Amino acid sequence: MSTSPSVPKPTEAELAILNVLWQRGEATVRDVHEALYGSEGGYTTALKLLQVMHAKGLVDRDSSQRAHVYRSAVSQQSAQRRALRDMLKGLFNGRPAELVLRALGDAEAPSTEELEEIRALIDRIEQGQRHD
Repeated sequence: MSTSPSVPKPTEAELAILNVLWQRGEATVRDVHEALYGSEGGYTTALKLLQVMHAKGLVDRDSSQRAHVYRSAVSQQSAQRRALRDMLKGLFNGRPAELVLRALGDAEAPSTEELEEIRALIDRIEQGQRHD
């Protein structure tokens, strides 16, 4: 899977498709259509978006079968990192602490397990170790 910064940033609609692919591993256009639109219209929209995403390098396509099978060409972690970097630059003046304080202050209270993960991450950062 690509983690290259040269891969374009996915749009909101493309992210919805990537979420389906990250969850399933791979999917046909029909699978994506059903996951996003159910029995409603939207098949041609899903098809066109997947074609555009393939051209952009966001998805890989196996065309060896009649129904093309798509899989994400970008990892979920890579997409999350990029989105966070962009958000940090744009909304939080590049300051991760502001993002964390806002997220923890405005969101539903974190669970005990989440707080333990946060404490463990802070400990690793203080010790000079990163966890991705």
